[in-house]
Amino acid sequence: MSGLFSALFLNRRGWEVALYERSPVALSGRGAGIMTHPELLSAAAAAGLDTSCDFGVPVAERVMLDAAGQAIARRRHPQIATSWNRLFEMLGGALGHSPCRLGKDLVSTSQERAAVVAHFADGTSAEGDVLIGADGLRSAVRTQYQPETRPLYAGYVAWRGLLEERAAVPALTRELFGQFSFHLPPGEQFLGYPVAGPGNDLRPGHRSWNVVWYRPADETADLPRLLTDGNGRTHEISIPPPLIAPGVVAEMRAAAERLLPPQLRAVMALIAQPFLQPVYDLESAGLAFGRVALVGDAAFVIRPHVGGGVLKAADDAAALAKCLDTEAAVEAGLRAYEAQRLPVGRQFVAQARRLGCYLRYRFDSEEERVQAALHAEPERVLAETAALDFLREQ
Repeated sequence: MSGLFSALFLNRRGWEVALYERSPVALSGRGAGIMTHPELLSAAAAAGLDTSCDFGVPVAERVMLDAAGQAIARRRHPQIATSWNRLFEMLGGALGHSPCRLGKDLVSTSQERAAVVAHFADGTSAEGDVLIGADGLRSAVRTQYQPETRPLYAGYVAWRGLLEERAAVPALTRELFGQFSFHLPPGEQFLGYPVAGPGNDLRPGHRSWNVVWYRPADETADLPRLLTDGNGRTHEISIPPPLIAPGVVAEMRAAAERLLPPQLRAVMALIAQPFLQPVYDLESAGLAFGRVALVGDAAFVIRPHVGGGVLKAADDAAALAKCLDTEAAVEAGLRAYEAQRLPVGRQFVAQARRLGCYLRYRFDSEEERVQAALHAEPERVLAETAALDFLREQ
């Protein structure tokens, strides 16, 4: 996502851009729902995307459900819920002519006085004026220039999944399907909202319901077990959905029967292939290294509660392109970009940590418990989740 945004903004300022993707196959089906903000729509439009129609599913209201499935709090908060696939498709379509070379696993970079070179595992290399590390949580670019900066596990995981509308509506009700719905088991959070269906279908009756269920999981006692597949292999950072051990899925479904309201229990029982996302965050100490820069998740990883990861990636890309256009030298442009975006990335990470501070079963102090209780109030959860008021107030 951040690589495509970077390419688009640079193209619009006259740069010739080549994209190198470590995956050997075209990306699709990665991720699920994205709650958007007006700022994201503006950034997408500035990159050349038409967000005026078919961008996603309008959601007008947020609702909090109690253990019996009754609404105990509501908040009007119009947003558009889109999907990772839909936005990725639009970005690729807008980019059009720029090539994306697949199967290019970056090994290292080297810099000369007037160029930077990328060296790939297949023995090839590529040279340019600037190299942008848009390679996400496991960034090889960041690892070379900031080996000490590593993802920090947040202490909880997210169970995610999609359920097609024709199955979801009998389980939910049509009204609930169209809302941004929440439930708060002790120390946990469940949320769901409508997104495009298979094939990015936005027609009523053909959409899907996106669910995210945050559950504490101890890094030592629980996480290795959750990331160990049926063959006994423990995966690092994340695990492909089909490899999640059947016993781990069964354990999650049993917890749903104990902890969730009837409607949400029914949804979780119907999701054939849930996927597991350990939640991490990450703060880079720097974003510019000579002719090399970090953008998106390679620079800062934000817990999902803010709903701001894609927006930050888009704004990173826009700022980077502008700074390179404004400054006479690449190195000066990247330093200006770093000065602009480091404080913003830190704000996003701090806000996401605040919103996730109650997602645990035990607290180390009374002060922690009191702070967590404040952020677990239903009205506050409805007001703060996937909202950017913390930025607008700066």
